[in-house]
Amino acid sequence: MTKEDKHATLKPGVVLAGKFRIERVLGQGGMGVVVAAHHLQLDERVALKFLLPEALDNAEAVARFAREARAAVKIKSEHVARVTDVGTLDNGSPYMVMEYLNGTDLGDLVKSQGQLPVRDAVEFVLQACEAVAEAHAIGIVHRDLKPSNLFLIRRADGSACVKVLDFGISKLTTGADSQMAMTKTAMVMGSPLYMSPEQMASARDVDARTDIWAIGAILHELVTGNVPFIADAMPQLCHKILQEPPVLLSQARPDAPLGLQEVVLRCLRKKPEDRYPTVAELAADLLPYAPKVGRLSVERITRVISAAGLTASVSFPSSMPPPPASISSAATLAAGITQQAWGASQTSNRSNTRLFMVLGAATVLVGGAAALVFGLSSDPPTGPPVAGVAPSAQATPPVVERKPTTTVPAAPVDASAVPGSTASADPEPTAKLPPAVPPSDAAKAHSARPKHGVRITPRPPEAVTPVNDAPPQLPAVDLYQDRE
Repeated sequence: MTKEDKHATLKPGVVLAGKFRIERVLGQGGMGVVVAAHHLQLDERVALKFLLPEALDNAEAVARFAREARAAVKIKSEHVARVTDVGTLDNGSPYMVMEYLNGTDLGDLVKSQGQLPVRDAVEFVLQACEAVAEAHAIGIVHRDLKPSNLFLIRRADGSACVKVLDFGISKLTTGADSQMAMTKTAMVMGSPLYMSPEQMASARDVDARTDIWAIGAILHELVTGNVPFIADAMPQLCHKILQEPPVLLSQARPDAPLGLQEVVLRCLRKKPEDRYPTVAELAADLLPYAPKVGRLSVERITRVISAAGLTASVSFPSSMPPPPASISSAATLAAGITQQAWGASQTSNRSNTRLFMVLGAATVLVGGAAALVFGLSSDPPTGPPVAGVAPSAQATPPVVERKPTTTVPAAPVDASAVPGSTASADPEPTAKLPPAVPPSDAAKAHSARPKHGVRITPRPPEAVTPVNDAPPQLPAVDLYQDRE
C-alpha cells in the first residue's frame, strides 16, 4: 500500500464510519491526525481524532490512544475538550469524537503577540489548573502540559476559556491500570522545554508535581514571551534543567511583580518536594495577580483537591509550613478580615454620622435663635435699647417659640406703629437675656420702635381660613429686612 493510499482517508469529502464527512485536517503527528468533520446524523461540526494506519502495529500507540479517550471522558471540567464518542474505523484504527474548538492555542498566541498582560496570563493558567486539578483528583498526571496543548476559545458571552488538550501520554497513578507498564523503558516522554528533571530521568517515576513544574514553565513563557531554560541543543537544555536556575521574570520582564516571580521559581525547583504539593496551593498564591473572575477558579480548584484528600496527605519540608486545607488561606482570610473591618468601619461611620447630625441640628437651632435674638437686642449707635426684653441673670441661650396662630408672640411693640397688627396678650416671654441696661432705663423704651431688628408682618385675620386636617400657616418673617 502506497503512502497515498494510506492517507486517502484524509481527503476532504471522504465519509468515515458512515457518518463523518471530512472537511479539513486540523493537525497531524507521527502517530495520529485530527480532522474537522461534519456529523451527518447530528448536522454538527466535530473534531475527529484517529490513528494513522502505520501506527496500528504499535501496541504502545494504540494503548496510549485509548488511555487519552478514557482520561478525557473522566474529567468533567469545562476546561477539557469533551469526548462524545469512540469507535473503530473500517481499517481498524480507533477514533474518538471531540467537540470542535474554534480559536488558537497559547503557543501560537505568544508567537504572534509576544508577552501577554500579567492578568491574562494568570487567568489562563488558573483555568488550565481547573482541568489539571480534576485530573490529579482521579489519579491522572498529564505529563505533557505546554502552551500548544492549552487551546483558547471564546464562550457565547465573549469571555475567554482555556481547554486542556492531549492526554495521550497521561499517567494513571491509581486503580488497576496504574500497575500497567505503559512505558516499558525509562524513555523520555513529553516536551523537553516544559519537562521536569525527574521526568527527564524517568517518565514512569513522576507524580502530580511534574505537572506543576510544567505549569510554572508555561506561566513564565506567557509573561515573558520565552521559555525559562534557553539552550541551543538538547544536551545543553537537559543540563540547564537539571543543574542551573531558570531565567528570572525580573530579567526578562522588569515590570513583572516580584511575588509572581517567587511563584514561578517555586514551581521550577529541582526537587519535587520543594515545589507546590498540589495545584490548590499554587492557585492560591496566583490569586493576587489574577482578575476578579480568577477567585472562582481558585475556589473550584481547592474544592476539588480537598474533596480528593490530596492536601492532607502531602508531607512538607520542616522549613515550610503546611498550606491551608482550603482557600480560606491567605486570600480568603484576608478578605474576611477586610470585610469584618469594613463592617465595623461602617457601624462606626453610621454612629459618627448620627452624632454629627445631632450636633449640626443643635448648632443650627442655637445659631438661628442667636440670630433672632441679635435682631431683637442689637442697639443702634444712638438709639434706645430693645424694648420688651425682660432682665435676667441666666446666661442660657435664648429659646424662641412660635405658636401656629394668626398672631406671633414677639417683643411688645407699639401697635400704632405697625398698621393692621394685633398684639398678642400671651404673657409668656420670648427670650431671656442678661440685662443690657439698668431696669429703670428699660421701662422708658416701651414706646420706642427699634430701628434694627426683626420686622414682623402678621397676616390679617380675615385672610386666614382654618383647616382642620392641615397644619396651621405661620406668618411670613423676614429676618434680613432693614439689616445694615
